[in-house]
Amino acid sequence: MNGKRFFLIVTTVLIMSLLPFGCRPDQPKLAEGVVFPVPEDFITEIDGKPVSLYTLQNKNGIRMDVTNYGGKVVTLLVPDRDGVLDDIVTGYHTIDEYLASEEIYFGALIGRYGNRIGNARFTLDGETFELAANNGPNHLHGGPGGFHAVVWDGELIDAQTLKLSYHSPHLEEGYPGNLHVEVLYELTDEDEFRISYAATSDKNTVINLTSHAFFNLAGEGSTSINDHVLKINADYYTPVDEGLIPTGEIAAVEGSPFDFREYHRIGDRVDADHQQIEYGKGYDHNFVLNREPGSDHMLLAASVYDPVSGRKMEVLTTEPGLQFYGGNFLSGNEVGKRGEPYLFRTSFCLETQHFPDAPNQPEFPSTLLKAGEKYETQTIYRFSVKRD
Repeated sequence: MNGKRFFLIVTTVLIMSLLPFGCRPDQPKLAEGVVFPVPEDFITEIDGKPVSLYTLQNKNGIRMDVTNYGGKVVTLLVPDRDGVLDDIVTGYHTIDEYLASEEIYFGALIGRYGNRIGNARFTLDGETFELAANNGPNHLHGGPGGFHAVVWDGELIDAQTLKLSYHSPHLEEGYPGNLHVEVLYELTDEDEFRISYAATSDKNTVINLTSHAFFNLAGEGSTSINDHVLKINADYYTPVDEGLIPTGEIAAVEGSPFDFREYHRIGDRVDADHQQIEYGKGYDHNFVLNREPGSDHMLLAASVYDPVSGRKMEVLTTEPGLQFYGGNFLSGNEVGKRGEPYLFRTSFCLETQHFPDAPNQPEFPSTLLKAGEKYETQTIYRFSVKRD
């Protein structure tokens, strides 16, 4: 090798070693404003239990950060059609911001009962159980001390799998039974965020676990989600009263703003002159997924994409229902990871679930978990790129 060629090779290696993360050819491209959370900013103790930050990453560069405080998804970076990674979930970069936030559900695991229970009570085996009324007269998302607000035991199984465990004692938030819960977060090489839930109880109880990730496929921040295009595999939905408690009716979506059986831009009918839209201040409703009664196979529940970035997300689940929430209660009071306020309708949720108020609605699929039996359910958020 001659001296000139040797000099060029050495010089190139030195220059490449000095390039910042995100600029090297072998590193993924990051959208402007993306900053990774610092693990030290999550290290604390809450109720005597240690809080940490865990990072999962697949072979394609998709990355997710999770805190065991509430099982909250802190960041989720996925590529657009040009391969640029952006953070698509709302949230914060420090534990202090999560603790101070008015929006307590960003990215959280929800339990013991996701969604609402009317009049904050239910009857089981002839006994009435009183719950916290934390949403007007109703009970929401397991109560103020629900699973979103507890510290889970975290175990990093491998670079792509996190196990979260929690023991909920008898009558915690009013629910019967000592309940042991295990949740697996997996970031697969098929670009899927898989959530597997399992639980057992020593007494008959009710359970309805879900994830409350808030998404914006254009990148978290102040961009409206009204230009996202959504499809939901549901011929029916459950209308609600003024308190957003289901009336018990199973109504056809046909001819209504709730007909997402084909792709529709979210914003096209979000302000329609419709009583249900008025009650929810937009979309905040449970859709009855098109599955055979009693079946629990994995079903494609919904698909949504952002036409500008091309990011697409499919939701698959073993659950019978899907709550579509359009960010109608975001007020701009919360400032996100880019320093931008989270404004009205700048993120959406697709929460897989059993139906709201099912313990008080005998015609709805049952949420009963019998003592000694095992509760199991799974949801997948699958990411891809729409190129046309």
